[in-house]
Amino acid sequence: MSQTDPLADMFTRIRNACKAHLPEVSMPSSKMKAAVAAVLKENGYISDFRVEGDTVQRQLVIVLKYKGKTPVIEHIQRVSKPSRRVYAGSKEIPRVLEGLGIAVLSTSKGIMDDRRARRENVGGEILGYLW
Repeated sequence: MSQTDPLADMFTRIRNACKAHLPEVSMPSSKMKAAVAAVLKENGYISDFRVEGDTVQRQLVIVLKYKGKTPVIEHIQRVSKPSRRVYAGSKEIPRVLEGLGIAVLSTSKGIMDDRRARRENVGGEILGYLW
């Protein structure tokens, strides 16, 4: 099955798994999805992630994180879409919830969160918001 927006599918799977209080969620893997999962782990939104399977049918498994019974990820939203790309320069990167959330960006130096992008003075495509 071909997907037009695999990253939106990833965000939807995470959102649905959090609402269903599942311990982990799996999805078809790609380098971009693994990089986004690494940013989520680095910022403390997920417990862990791993890539399973052979070279053809790889699965990305994300272990979700909860505070008691409430999920750490309260909101996850795709910003830049295939039909409408959203870019921001290093000075125009938005602050999500006044710094309480993160924006995930795809920059020339790789996938990173908004704080790191400001620190390294790079802009790029805003993939999504998370809090």
